[in-house]
Order: sequence, then structure tokens, then C-alpha cells
Amino acid sequence: MADVIAVWVKPGSSKGPLVETAEDGSLTIYVRERAVDGKATEAVARLLAQHLNVARSRIELSSGASSRLKRFRIN
Repeated sequence: MADVIAVWVKPGSSKGPLVETAEDGSLTIYVRERAVDGKATEAVARLLAQHLNVARSRIELSSGASSRLKRFRIN
């Protein structure tokens, strides 16, 4: 069974790498990489895998490739 997690991404942030969890359970992920050629998305996927304590290979972008709101499928 695959779970889908929606995250807000803050690329190019000096605050990153950081995962913040809001009171409602939503995640905001700050990464230093800029949103160029998918570098920020890849950094978010690596950080999300680390945060969830799963292998990076289990994290797959399902929507939001060019958006700050991204949905990742965890297999």
C-alpha cells in the first residue's frame, strides 16, 4: 500500500535542510538547492526519506514537479 504525502517546499532557503511539522501535521521542507533542473525536488525527496526513516528509493514524486506544493508517494 502506498501513502501520499503533500509537502510545501521552500527552495533556495538558508534555513535548510530542515523539515518543519505544523500543528495540523502538514510538512514544510526547506532546502538550500535552487529550483533549477529538478535539484530542489531531488533534495526534498532525500530529506523526506531521511525524515520518514525510509529508503530514498521508496519516495516517488507523484505531482507538483514545477510547483512548491508537491505530493510524494511512499511505497
